[in-house]
Amino acid sequence: MTPDEFLSALTEFDIQLSDKQIKQFERYFELLVEWNEKINLTAITEKNEVYLKHFYDSVAPILYGLITDQPVSILDIGAGAGFPSLPMKIIFPELEVTIIDSLNKRINFLSLLTEELGLENVTLLHGRAEDFGQDSNYRATFDFVTARAVARLSVLSEFTIPFLKKNGNLLSLKAAQFEEELTDAKKAIAILGGKFIKEIAYELPNGDERHIAVIEKKKETPKKYPRKAGTPAKSPIK
Repeated sequence: MTPDEFLSALTEFDIQLSDKQIKQFERYFELLVEWNEKINLTAITEKNEVYLKHFYDSVAPILYGLITDQPVSILDIGAGAGFPSLPMKIIFPELEVTIIDSLNKRINFLSLLTEELGLENVTLLHGRAEDFGQDSNYRATFDFVTARAVARLSVLSEFTIPFLKKNGNLLSLKAAQFEEELTDAKKAIAILGGKFIKEIAYELPNGDERHIAVIEKKKETPKKYPRKAGTPAKSPIK
Protein backbone atom coordinates (compact mmCIF):
# COMPACT_ATOMS: atom_id res chain seq x y z
CA MET A 1 0.00 0.00 0.00
CA THR A 2 1.65 3.19 -1.17
CA PRO A 3 1.02 6.43 0.74
CA ASP A 4 -1.36 7.50 -2.05
CA GLU A 5 -3.23 4.20 -1.80
CA PHE A 6 -3.43 4.73 1.97
CA LEU A 7 -5.03 8.14 1.46
CA SER A 8 -7.40 6.73 -1.16
CA ALA A 9 -8.44 3.86 1.13
CA LEU A 10 -9.26 6.31 3.92
CA THR A 11 -11.45 8.39 1.59
CA GLU A 12 -13.63 5.30 1.11
CA PHE A 13 -14.51 5.74 4.79
CA ASP A 14 -15.06 9.49 4.34
CA ILE A 15 -11.75 10.41 5.96
CA GLN A 16 -9.82 13.17 4.20
CA LEU A 17 -6.36 13.94 5.55
CA SER A 18 -4.92 17.45 5.54
CA ASP A 19 -1.44 18.22 4.25
CA LYS A 20 -0.28 18.39 7.86
CA GLN A 21 -1.62 14.92 8.63
CA ILE A 22 -0.08 13.48 5.46
CA LYS A 23 3.29 14.91 6.50
CA GLN A 24 2.84 13.51 10.02
CA PHE A 25 2.42 9.98 8.67
CA GLU A 26 5.43 10.45 6.40
CA ARG A 27 7.61 11.67 9.26
CA TYR A 28 6.31 8.83 11.45
CA PHE A 29 7.57 6.36 8.84
CA GLU A 30 10.97 8.07 8.60
CA LEU A 31 11.53 8.07 12.38
CA LEU A 32 10.33 4.49 12.70
CA VAL A 33 12.91 3.26 10.19
CA GLU A 34 15.65 5.47 11.63
CA TRP A 35 15.11 4.34 15.22
CA ASN A 36 14.57 0.72 14.25
CA GLU A 37 18.28 0.56 13.46
CA LYS A 38 19.02 1.42 17.11
CA ILE A 39 16.30 -0.53 18.94
CA ASN A 40 13.95 -3.28 17.88
CA LEU A 41 10.63 -1.58 17.17
CA THR A 42 9.26 -3.62 14.28
CA ALA A 43 10.15 -6.31 11.78
CA ILE A 44 8.21 -4.34 9.16
CA THR A 45 10.21 -1.46 7.67
CA GLU A 46 9.42 -1.47 3.93
CA LYS A 47 7.39 1.66 3.24
CA ASN A 48 4.35 0.09 1.57
CA GLU A 49 4.20 -2.57 4.30
CA VAL A 50 4.37 0.04 7.08
CA TYR A 51 1.51 2.00 5.55
CA LEU A 52 -0.58 -1.16 5.21
CA LYS A 53 0.25 -3.28 8.25
CA HIS A 54 0.95 -0.52 10.76
CA PHE A 55 -0.79 2.70 9.73
CA TYR A 56 -3.91 1.38 7.98
CA ASP A 57 -4.30 -1.56 10.37
CA SER A 58 -3.98 0.73 13.41
CA VAL A 59 -6.83 3.02 12.37
CA ALA A 60 -9.34 0.17 11.94
CA PRO A 61 -11.21 1.17 15.15
CA ILE A 62 -11.91 4.52 13.46
CA LEU A 63 -12.80 3.01 10.09
CA TYR A 64 -15.35 0.68 11.70
CA GLY A 65 -16.93 3.32 13.92
CA LEU A 66 -15.64 2.20 17.30
CA ILE A 67 -13.76 5.45 17.93
CA THR A 68 -15.02 8.80 16.67
CA ASP A 69 -13.67 12.37 16.73
CA GLN A 70 -14.82 12.96 20.32
CA PRO A 71 -12.22 13.89 22.99
CA VAL A 72 -12.30 10.47 24.64
CA SER A 73 -9.41 9.01 26.65
CA ILE A 74 -7.53 6.03 25.22
CA LEU A 75 -4.97 3.89 26.99
CA ASP A 76 -2.70 1.86 24.70
CA ILE A 77 -1.08 -1.13 26.40
CA GLY A 78 2.23 -2.37 25.01
CA ALA A 79 2.07 0.01 22.07
CA GLY A 80 5.69 -0.57 21.09
CA ALA A 81 6.20 1.91 18.27
CA GLY A 82 2.86 3.61 18.99
CA PHE A 83 0.41 1.23 17.34
CA PRO A 84 -2.57 1.50 17.23
CA SER A 85 -3.04 4.70 19.23
CA LEU A 86 -0.78 7.24 17.50
CA PRO A 87 -2.02 6.72 13.93
CA MET A 88 -5.54 7.21 15.34
CA LYS A 89 -4.34 10.33 17.16
CA ILE A 90 -3.02 11.77 13.88
CA ILE A 91 -6.44 11.33 12.27
CA PHE A 92 -8.41 12.53 15.33
CA PRO A 93 -6.19 15.03 17.22
CA GLU A 94 -8.95 15.44 19.85
CA LEU A 95 -8.18 11.99 21.30
CA GLU A 96 -6.42 11.92 24.66
CA VAL A 97 -3.83 9.15 24.46
CA THR A 98 -1.85 7.44 27.21
CA ILE A 99 0.69 4.74 26.39
CA ILE A 100 2.20 2.26 28.84
CA ASP A 101 5.30 0.36 27.79
CA SER A 102 7.74 -1.65 29.89
CA LEU A 103 10.81 -0.76 27.81
CA ASN A 104 12.26 2.71 28.39
CA LYS A 105 13.98 2.76 24.98
CA ARG A 106 10.57 2.56 23.32
CA ILE A 107 9.26 5.35 25.56
CA ASN A 108 12.24 7.48 24.46
CA PHE A 109 11.33 6.86 20.82
CA LEU A 110 7.68 7.70 21.44
CA SER A 111 8.65 10.88 23.27
CA LEU A 112 10.71 12.09 20.31
CA LEU A 113 8.03 10.96 17.87
CA THR A 114 5.17 12.81 19.55
CA GLU A 115 7.31 15.93 19.84
CA GLU A 116 8.36 15.85 16.17
CA LEU A 117 4.79 15.22 15.01
CA GLY A 118 3.41 17.94 17.25
CA LEU A 119 0.97 15.61 19.00
CA GLU A 120 -0.56 17.09 22.14
CA ASN A 121 -2.34 15.37 25.04
CA VAL A 122 -0.17 12.25 24.79
CA THR A 123 1.09 10.79 28.08
CA LEU A 124 3.90 8.22 28.05
CA LEU A 125 4.34 5.91 31.03
CA HIS A 126 7.29 3.60 31.55
CA GLY A 127 6.42 0.49 33.54
CA ARG A 128 4.19 -2.57 33.80
CA ALA A 129 0.46 -2.47 33.20
CA GLU A 130 -0.10 -4.56 36.34
CA ASP A 131 1.50 -1.86 38.49
CA PHE A 132 -0.30 1.08 36.91
CA GLY A 133 -3.58 -0.88 37.10
CA GLN A 134 -3.42 -0.64 40.89
CA ASP A 135 -2.66 3.11 40.81
CA SER A 136 -5.74 5.22 41.58
CA ASN A 137 -4.51 7.87 39.12
CA TYR A 138 -5.08 5.45 36.24
CA ARG A 139 -7.44 2.73 37.45
CA ALA A 140 -11.03 3.03 36.16
CA THR A 141 -10.25 6.29 34.33
CA PHE A 142 -10.22 5.49 30.58
CA ASP A 143 -12.99 5.36 27.99
CA PHE A 144 -11.06 2.88 25.82
CA VAL A 145 -8.11 0.56 26.20
CA THR A 146 -6.49 -0.65 22.99
CA ALA A 147 -4.07 -3.52 22.56
CA ARG A 148 -2.64 -4.88 19.34
CA ALA A 149 -1.22 -8.41 19.39
CA VAL A 150 -0.14 -8.08 23.04
CA ALA A 151 -1.35 -11.30 24.70
CA ARG A 152 -4.10 -13.91 24.70
CA LEU A 153 -7.45 -12.53 25.85
CA SER A 154 -7.35 -14.45 29.14
CA VAL A 155 -4.17 -12.55 30.06
CA LEU A 156 -4.93 -9.31 28.22
CA SER A 157 -8.21 -8.90 30.11
CA GLU A 158 -6.35 -8.60 33.40
CA PHE A 159 -3.88 -6.13 31.89
CA THR A 160 -6.63 -3.89 30.53
CA ILE A 161 -10.12 -4.08 32.09
CA PRO A 162 -9.06 -2.56 35.47
CA PHE A 163 -8.18 0.68 33.62
CA LEU A 164 -11.62 1.14 32.09
CA LYS A 165 -14.39 3.36 33.35
CA LYS A 166 -17.73 1.63 33.76
CA ASN A 167 -19.19 1.22 30.24
CA GLY A 168 -15.73 1.75 28.75
CA ASN A 169 -14.47 -0.63 26.08
CA LEU A 170 -11.45 -2.82 25.50
CA LEU A 171 -10.58 -3.03 21.81
CA SER A 172 -8.33 -6.03 21.19
CA LEU A 173 -6.88 -6.04 17.67
CA LYS A 174 -5.97 -9.52 16.47
CA ALA A 175 -4.63 -10.96 13.24
CA ALA A 176 -6.20 -14.39 13.66
CA GLN A 177 -9.62 -15.63 14.68
CA PHE A 178 -10.00 -15.63 18.43
CA GLU A 179 -12.98 -17.90 19.14
CA GLU A 180 -10.78 -20.30 21.11
CA GLU A 181 -9.16 -17.40 22.98
CA LEU A 182 -12.57 -15.99 23.81
CA THR A 183 -13.77 -19.32 25.17
CA ASP A 184 -10.68 -19.55 27.37
CA ALA A 185 -11.10 -15.95 28.52
CA LYS A 186 -14.84 -15.84 29.31
CA LYS A 187 -14.40 -16.53 33.02
CA ALA A 188 -11.58 -13.99 33.37
CA ILE A 189 -13.58 -11.33 31.51
CA ALA A 190 -16.59 -11.88 33.80
CA ILE A 191 -14.54 -11.88 37.02
CA LEU A 192 -12.84 -8.63 35.98
CA GLY A 193 -16.22 -6.96 35.35
CA GLY A 194 -16.31 -7.18 31.57
CA LYS A 195 -18.65 -8.60 28.95
CA PHE A 196 -17.84 -9.60 25.37
CA ILE A 197 -19.99 -7.41 23.11
CA LYS A 198 -19.02 -8.25 19.55
CA GLU A 199 -16.36 -9.16 17.06
CA ILE A 200 -15.59 -7.10 13.99
CA ALA A 201 -14.00 -9.20 11.26
CA TYR A 202 -12.51 -7.46 8.23
CA GLU A 203 -9.71 -7.66 5.70
CA LEU A 204 -6.84 -5.34 4.94
CA PRO A 205 -6.78 -4.15 1.32
CA ASN A 206 -4.31 -6.95 0.50
CA GLY A 207 -6.74 -9.58 1.81
CA ASP A 208 -5.09 -10.26 5.18
CA GLU A 209 -7.59 -11.28 7.85
CA ARG A 210 -8.09 -9.06 10.91
CA HIS A 211 -10.40 -9.04 13.95
CA ILE A 212 -11.34 -6.64 16.72
CA ALA A 213 -12.83 -7.99 19.94
CA VAL A 214 -14.98 -5.44 21.77
CA ILE A 215 -15.33 -6.02 25.52
CA GLU A 216 -17.35 -3.61 27.65
CA LYS A 217 -16.79 -3.02 31.34
CA LYS A 218 -20.09 -3.58 33.11
CA LYS A 219 -19.04 -3.42 36.77
CA GLU A 220 -16.06 -2.49 38.93
CA THR A 221 -13.04 -4.78 38.84
CA PRO A 222 -12.32 -6.48 42.19
CA LYS A 223 -9.46 -4.70 43.98
CA LYS A 224 -7.17 -7.73 43.90
CA TYR A 225 -6.84 -7.38 40.11
CA PRO A 226 -4.53 -6.87 38.36
CA ARG A 227 -2.24 -9.13 40.36
CA LYS A 228 1.45 -8.33 40.74
CA ALA A 229 3.62 -7.96 37.65
CA GLY A 230 4.26 -11.25 35.87
CA THR A 231 1.49 -13.21 37.57
CA PRO A 232 -1.27 -12.81 34.91
CA ALA A 233 0.97 -14.20 32.17
CA LYS A 234 2.21 -17.10 34.30
CA SER A 235 -1.16 -17.93 35.85
CA PRO A 236 -4.15 -16.64 33.81
CA ILE A 237 -7.52 -16.46 35.56
CA LYS A 238 -9.44 -19.69 34.93
